[in-house]
Amino acid sequence: MVADVATSQSSYEQPLSERMRTFLRLEFLYQQMLYNNDQETDWGTRATISTLLEILAILARGDIRSEVHKELDFQLATLQRYQAMPGVDSSRLDRLVQNLAENKQQVSAIGTGFLQSLKDSDFLNAIKHRSAIPGGTCEFDLPEYSHWLRQPIERRQRDLQVWVNDIRPLCDAATEVLWLIRESAEPCDKLAIHGMYQHNMQKDVNCRLLRVGLADGCNLFPEISGSQHRFTVRFLEWTSIGSRAVQTGKDVPFELSIC
Repeated sequence: MVADVATSQSSYEQPLSERMRTFLRLEFLYQQMLYNNDQETDWGTRATISTLLEILAILARGDIRSEVHKELDFQLATLQRYQAMPGVDSSRLDRLVQNLAENKQQVSAIGTGFLQSLKDSDFLNAIKHRSAIPGGTCEFDLPEYSHWLRQPIERRQRDLQVWVNDIRPLCDAATEVLWLIRESAEPCDKLAIHGMYQHNMQKDVNCRLLRVGLADGCNLFPEISGSQHRFTVRFLEWTSIGSRAVQTGKDVPFELSIC
């Protein structure tokens, strides 16, 4: 039997728009970069640089700043509509509105050329160029990089801080927006018959993110596919990396949030 979903859970997410896909990837890399930046080793610094370059690759693909700005405007307008409603926790709502307004101001303040100094960095460009080669950032390929990695952690983190500060407002804003989107929906108990659940959206529902909650400790994971109109959740049984996961034949209780 699958464990009761009222116990501790793992949450699985599926974006239903290109904007959400970008935001989730950005959040994932940003959290990874901040974690690695706290590691006081040259390997931690290497991982920080590698993740920073991945973030820059995402930010350079399109006008992500504009997408974040639009989402902040949308969330602000949504929250401000609640301010006139009775029974609302006005102090908490005011804090949320203030946080979003500050994020919007910071995103506006960095301007459209916020990536230019990072793009112009010969140091980062050399690492980026060699990173395309397996093992291309080792000592004999990039002696300057190797020398910098031997500097005290305080020096390395000062340099990293300069680079991170250029993208921090955008990454913080995307993270804040995703938190609000996740909190916007109440999870509902659902049952996947023979491991499958299908759902058709109502026409007036604007869904951008699905969240599936599944009890910890079970040998199942969800495979989610679909669009803003309909989606399917299939629960696959996992045994080991040596065998392929297959759809379970059992009924699976889970929690679903349509955000």
